[in-house]
Parts: sequence; structure tokens; C-alpha cells
Amino acid sequence: FSTVVLAAQALIHSGDAAAKKKYLPGIAAGETIATLATTEPSGKWDESGITMQAKGSGSSFTLSGTKMFVLDGHTASLIIVAARTGKGVSLFAVDGKAKGLTRTALSTMDQTRKQAKLEFADVPAELIGTEGKGWDVLSSVFDLAAVALAAEQVGGAQKVLEMAVEYAKVRVQFGRPIGSFQAIKHKCADMLLEVESAKSAAYYGMWCASEMNAELASTASLAKAYCSEAYFHAAAENIQIHGGIGFTWEHPAHLYFKRAKSSELLFGDPTYHRELLAQRIGI
Repeated sequence: FSTVVLAAQALIHSGDAAAKKKYLPGIAAGETIATLATTEPSGKWDESGITMQAKGSGSSFTLSGTKMFVLDGHTASLIIVAARTGKGVSLFAVDGKAKGLTRTALSTMDQTRKQAKLEFADVPAELIGTEGKGWDVLSSVFDLAAVALAAEQVGGAQKVLEMAVEYAKVRVQFGRPIGSFQAIKHKCADMLLEVESAKSAAYYGMWCASEMNAELASTASLAKAYCSEAYFHAAAENIQIHGGIGFTWEHPAHLYFKRAKSSELLFGDPTYHRELLAQRIGI
């Protein structure tokens, strides 16, 4: 995800022919692990959250500051970093082993999606794209990332729904499968409704992304907000339907729940995306 959806798309949308020629072949060949570092300790996903400073001129700069919650940041060999110059937010390429860069793996709720803290102390960096135009690139990348994550969330929601329904068929209580009880039926029916609705949102978002049409910005936020809540609710209800076994480390239900929660926050939570959607459609 960090390499293909974030870093590669940032390079592509930067319009920097030299950078694309230099870095994309390694990504396409599977030889380069790359990532995008934008978020800082404030946890904001908008332009105001980018405060890291870049000093220099031409194509050579140095970066100082801290980036947080960087996907695969502790192992990436190429890091695309968002920082500010006198002209505004710009993008820079940094070697994962660059002098002055300290990388620390973070302990997070979701153990299956690694994140890292990156500390920069006059780290050498190469300008990617046009100076001061970085946020325009990031806006497009975040829209694509939101749609991609929505698709992942729909897949997770579908899986936990299937797990819940299957368990409801085989778990016997009071002499009958628990799926025969109305309360469990209602839970499964509500999960199905949310999952199917989330699919529609994700499918339309993916179509907009494939066409890169004008609706992508609004549908990306719509899909991210709805699919985030659908997955989280389905993952939580899956644990409830499983009962005691659903709370154990031995059962995978908790892994889906943790992924659902971390994905809900990644690239902005539902509240953030509803506000963004309202702004984008002029409400």
C-alpha cells in the first residue's frame, strides 16, 4: 500500500519526468520499498498539518522536523517527504539510510500495518516536482488512497460478515443454532445492509479513480467516511456474535477489529471526511 498507492502515485502526479525515470522502475520491479511521509505529531491530514521546514535551493535541500504514522517508514528505502519552503508545501525524495534520519517503529493497535516515527536533522533531500505545488499533488494522492483504503475496508467488512454468519449457523445454544434467534438475525441483517451499501460507495469511488474524473474528490471522501464506519461496525458485531471466543487472542476476530479501527483513522476519520465532502460540494 505504502509503495504502490502512496509513493508511486506521488511520483506520477508530481509530473517530474526525471524523478519518475529514476524511481519508478525499482518500484515496478519490486526492488524498492517506498513510502510517503506527510503527517506530523499534530495528527492532521490537511495542509495546515505540514510544518516541517526545508532549506536550500534548486534541487538540493535539507529537512528538519518529525513525521509520524508513516506506513512502512522503518523499512522503506525511498521516502517521499512533504515539507515547506518559502513557496509553500513541496515534495522531496529522501534515502532511507540518509545521514541525520532516525527511524523508530511505533507500537500501534493494528499490528498488521506497520507505522513509524521519522526524525529529520538536516537530512539531505531532492526536490520532486515543482516547488510550492506539493499540496496539489498530495490532494490527488490522498483521494486515490482513500478510495483504495475504502476497497480494503469493504473486503474486511465482507469477511467478518461471513465469519459471523457461519458461526451463527454452527454455534448451538439452548438446543438450537444461535442464528435462529431474532436478535442475532437482526445483527446479521444490519451488517449485510451496511456491507452492501459500502460496496456501492467503494465501487463508485474506484470507477471515479480509474477515470480520474471531476467527481473523484467528493466520492473519495464519501467512500472513506462510509466504508470506515461500515467496517468498524461489522468487525465489532462479529465479536459480539462470536461471544466469549471472539474476545480471545486465539481467534482472528480481534485482528479485523484492530485493522478496522486503524483504517478508520488513516487519512482522516469519518468526521474529517464528511466535513471535507461538504466543502467540496459547496455546502
